Amino acid sequence: MQEGDTAELPSMPAHADVRLELEDPATVMMRRLGIWRDEFVAWFKTLASAAVYATLIVTFGFQVARVEGLSMAPTLADQDRLIVNKFAYRMGAPRRGDIVMLFYPLNPDKSFVKRVIAEEGDTVRIVDGGVFVNDVPMRDDFVPPEYRSHDDFGPTVIPEGYYFVMGDHRNNSSDSRHWGMVPKKYIIGKVQLRWWPIPTARVF
Repeated sequence: MQEGDTAELPSMPAHADVRLELEDPATVMMRRLGIWRDEFVAWFKTLASAAVYATLIVTFGFQVARVEGLSMAPTLADQDRLIVNKFAYRMGAPRRGDIVMLFYPLNPDKSFVKRVIAEEGDTVRIVDGGVFVNDVPMRDDFVPPEYRSHDDFGPTVIPEGYYFVMGDHRNNSSDSRHWGMVPKKYIIGKVQLRWWPIPTARVF
């Protein structure tokens, strides 16, 4: 082909048809419904499994709890979220210093978080806010001076199967000094973890 020459492209016959295959709207809708159904079933299975696992965890192992109030300050703050180990005392017994979740002895519909101060058989005495267990001063450097009380209590011997508990906010806590000892059956579990707020998360 020389300069100036032109080329012609073959044209389609005038009678040629262009056909588009369109799906039936009912078929499209059925396909979409099938996809939605599969997704719904998958989500339902996931949620059902999560609910079962959560129920098993709460019933047999661990419980999520929220602190309300300041009786355990500064160790725990109002609205802290906790994980309570309900297994801990099925194999053993609460120990001095443990932070526990318990049913309020005067109204078991309520639950408190306190620290175990003395176990069964121990003798507790409080002099001007200072706590003595078996005549030995309790190490309580976790209680700042402004949280200390100046009350007197005892001496008293903890009966078998009972525990003496107190809040770390000694001058702002309703505890065994006011409503007596806690039976072991009322202790729900050991506070194992503060998981919220995240910046202050810690294991106890």
